[in-house]
Amino acid sequence: MPQFVMTSEPLIRLGCFLGVLLVMAFWELLAPRRPQVIGRVLRWPNNFGLVVLNTLVVRMVFPLAGVGIAFFAQTKGLGLFNIVQLPAWFIIPVAVVLLDLTIYGQHVAFHAVPTLWRLHRMHHADLEFDVTTGLRFHPVEILLSMVIKLAAIIALGAPPVAVLVFEVLLNATSMFNHGNVALPLGLDRLLRLIVVTPDMHRVHHSIDRRETDSNFGFNLPWWDRMFGTYRAQPVKGHELMTLGIELFRDPCELWLNRMLLQPLRNPSRVGAHRADTP
Repeated sequence: MPQFVMTSEPLIRLGCFLGVLLVMAFWELLAPRRPQVIGRVLRWPNNFGLVVLNTLVVRMVFPLAGVGIAFFAQTKGLGLFNIVQLPAWFIIPVAVVLLDLTIYGQHVAFHAVPTLWRLHRMHHADLEFDVTTGLRFHPVEILLSMVIKLAAIIALGAPPVAVLVFEVLLNATSMFNHGNVALPLGLDRLLRLIVVTPDMHRVHHSIDRRETDSNFGFNLPWWDRMFGTYRAQPVKGHELMTLGIELFRDPCELWLNRMLLQPLRNPSRVGAHRADTP
């Protein structure tokens, strides 16, 4: 089993990524939640360009990545679950949940710390909200996120299988909860008990700072309720809410080269969304 996980990890992740992406893309065409003013012709090639760039950067800097580090920690006996003897049926789900909590905490930090916000705001500067928004992150943020994730994997001694499950779930749910898709309200309320839904996460992409600084979860919805960062709906409703941040409102900012330079620009307005008038 460990050898299978190690050798099959890239194919498993790629297959799940493409499968979820195709499902969400067709779903958005068939049942969009909001009309889009800026079409896919401009946004999608540039957002996917970021995916390719980020993948190459991560593979060059961290050739072992999450599953490889989990194998390393297991071999060296590093981390909580490699020291405490517990059954796999307990360790695997607990490790997945704790890794998800780590990502929640990281997300809160990237909003709270001005220097980190300069990196993360590029994700929020998308003027539309769809499946590709869930893939749109600055390469430096991706590298910092990987450092945090690898540190958590080692500290926990998370099993390689748990890391693979977590990585697949995080990627899949990020595309799902950024989807421009319509869900019946009853189904949305039910799903919010176990997973972050598109309506729940769309609130987080509002231009209103009170809404931007809420609903930080990507996968599990529990942390926002536990830590008081949950907001059920946007004040103006999903159809009328404005997406994005006050900076970078020009559609030319959706080009890849402009996105990559956004953290270096407008130094006098670092964390400008904090100064928005509620």
